[in-house]
Amino acid sequence: MKTTQIGTLHQLTFIPRLFPVNCYLVEEEDGLTLIDAALPYSASAILQAADKIGKPIARIVLTHAHDDHVGALDALKEALPGVPVHISSRDARLLAGDVSLDPDEPNSPIRGGVPKKLKTRADILLQDGDRVGSLLAVSVPGHTPGSMAFLDTRSRFLIAGDAMQTRGGVAVSGQVQPLFPFPALATWNKQAALDSTRKLAALSPALLAVGHGRMLREPLADINRAIAKAETKLRPNTPERTV
Repeated sequence: MKTTQIGTLHQLTFIPRLFPVNCYLVEEEDGLTLIDAALPYSASAILQAADKIGKPIARIVLTHAHDDHVGALDALKEALPGVPVHISSRDARLLAGDVSLDPDEPNSPIRGGVPKKLKTRADILLQDGDRVGSLLAVSVPGHTPGSMAFLDTRSRFLIAGDAMQTRGGVAVSGQVQPLFPFPALATWNKQAALDSTRKLAALSPALLAVGHGRMLREPLADINRAIAKAETKLRPNTPERTV
């Protein structure tokens, strides 16, 4: 595992073959917020990273319910039984393995690895605009129907999950980057993902941190270029928005 710290944000990177995965520890006055739970074998390294920082993990927050973001959740919950798990109310269904769609959602299949044997369920269901410590929850459907990003209101650091990627090039979720195509292949709805990235750009983040790839300081120009590229590619594909 590789650790990168910028201010109160700690990026933990696990590097299996071809598929690096990030999760994050955010320092708060009462402890640490863990954002995402990485891969099944990641629990002990996450706990050791928290010990090294010298603060307890006070809460677990999930950007979405794909396997590579919830892999160590059961082991972490076993080690930290009193620590609440947060996820969007929509992706709580994915966490339980339910891939059904709501009547008002675009009729495109949910993609990517969805948990099939996960025991842990969310303690707190999040809505757009909720606060989790210093973090503002931002609904960003697209990669999954209930994906969320989290903006640290102290620093304007944005932890965006798989709403964007920086590995293989900065891209909106759903836009294939040949050097790292996997997040795009696991994206539910490309048009919704583009709309969500426009919403993130409007937050003017000072730093972008994602599930796959390095952190970017002053990322707005890169985000806007990625939006423009996605807009060009999606122009002939507007039927994806149909229900």
